[in-house]
Amino acid sequence: MRIIAHLDMDAFYASAELVRDPRLKGRPVAVGGRRGIQPLPGQDFPLLGQYQGRGVLTTANYEARKLGLHSAMPTMRAAKLAPQAILLPADFEWYSTLSRRFKEAVLQLTPVMENRGVDEIYLDLTEQTQGDFEKARQLAVQLKQAVKDATGGMTCSIGLSENKLTSKICSDLQKPDGLTLVRPHEFETVVWPLPVGKVNGIGPKAQAKLIELNIRTVGELALAPLPQLQAHFGNSYGLWLYESARGIDRRELSLGGDPKSISRETTFENDLHIRRDREALTAILTRLTDKLASDLERKKLKARTIGLKVRFPDFTRVTRDHTPGHWVGSPADILQAARECLKKVPFDTSASNHPRSRIRLLGVKASHLSHMELADQPDQLPLWEEDAR
Repeated sequence: MRIIAHLDMDAFYASAELVRDPRLKGRPVAVGGRRGIQPLPGQDFPLLGQYQGRGVLTTANYEARKLGLHSAMPTMRAAKLAPQAILLPADFEWYSTLSRRFKEAVLQLTPVMENRGVDEIYLDLTEQTQGDFEKARQLAVQLKQAVKDATGGMTCSIGLSENKLTSKICSDLQKPDGLTLVRPHEFETVVWPLPVGKVNGIGPKAQAKLIELNIRTVGELALAPLPQLQAHFGNSYGLWLYESARGIDRRELSLGGDPKSISRETTFENDLHIRRDREALTAILTRLTDKLASDLERKKLKARTIGLKVRFPDFTRVTRDHTPGHWVGSPADILQAARECLKKVPFDTSASNHPRSRIRLLGVKASHLSHMELADQPDQLPLWEEDAR
């Protein structure tokens, strides 16, 4: 069972402007063009009613959408609908900065990401959640908070399902700040009543042709025979329509973009003592290291620096890095570097109940990444030794 998340930022450009200037909160804001117009005397922001030109809106926040504004709308038409709405120029450098921030925050929690643009990503949560949708929901809540913390309060909406197509639909169902989960057996209940235009890939022309066939909802599309769809839309697109209406999407994530770092971590159900539970800690860290090495291999990357994160029972956190002086990618090399990090962690075993004698969370991270030819991987090395401190 795969679990794929689609994370979509809410009214990204307009929300980015709110982060920069909190005075915009609660007011209708549209973003469009690269040249700004100046506010009139007595105004704190320029208004849509002042606009003269032939541009289109880049986006509008949710207050502006209630007035009928939306992205790609001609700005002059928007000015007639909502002359008192605020109009700001697009600042793509600022938007790119916030985009990097939220993606880096996400990568701290889950490493398998497909970058779909400045404001949306796909995430494969299968391995982290072992196919458990309830665990995926909990992880999605953490992701939403991480995005909010990294961007100064911006919200995102997340859809969770077994594939990209359904998750993309779901992320739009409860905007803004939504979280929608659709298990495979819930697809018909949740998605079939929706208009066919909710399926990413069914554009206005296809919608018009489907309406001619008396097909308006996804459920009605699911009832259409495959030969009928192929006769009207061609073999390839007809088959895609047929499968999409049934929630079938076999696409894997495209990992074209390389993150600045990749990490793996786990929180223990019970705190583990660094000496008494050495064997369990060794097994856990070895498993984390293996997964991190697999992540690097899948993306054809190696790392210059390996980091270790330890969280103690009192929730204090310690991170330590080690740069071996050569490219690291194999499980053995990562383990060896993690062992060096361990020597720098201030554990304390002077008392069995000392907070720094037990571990609540353990994680490893690879950073300073670069594409490299993967070397033959040697045997793994022991990590948690008697004198590891």
